[in-house]
Amino acid sequence: MSGCLVQTVWNVLTGRVVDYGINDYDVFYFDPDTSWAAEDAVIRRLHGALGGLNVKVEARNQARVHLWYGEKHGLPYPPLRCSTEGIDRFLTRNTRIGIRRTQDGYDVYAPDGFDDAAGLIVRPNPGPNFSAANYAAKAERWKKLWPEITVLPVE
Repeated sequence: MSGCLVQTVWNVLTGRVVDYGINDYDVFYFDPDTSWAAEDAVIRRLHGALGGLNVKVEARNQARVHLWYGEKHGLPYPPLRCSTEGIDRFLTRNTRIGIRRTQDGYDVYAPDGFDDAAGLIVRPNPGPNFSAANYAAKAERWKKLWPEITVLPVE
């Protein structure tokens, strides 16, 4: 979810190998069981299924983020009611994209659309958890890897 999707688009548009520059692949889910044991079981099952891909996959129960986010990032984080609320809080608007497998195919959540991803634009997503320092660090890393992108300033 998120960065890996946008970065894949950037790689296709700029003629790079599809997984160039991607640090990890995030899997979001929402389970009212906020215990670490429940999340760890999902992480272990996912690693068992995908371990042979030689990529870093991170699974996170969005129902538990509020339990650790403040300590890790120094910002409050209210409990979420669904995974899309987590996507809504992403640092950049261009990464607010999620894909969910359904019985009939896929469901895509992209509240800001796809224009920024397709246009190689990085745009801040100011909100309750926004950090200008984190945005600058992420944008700097991305700009080094994809010099073609346009990073918009924080207003």
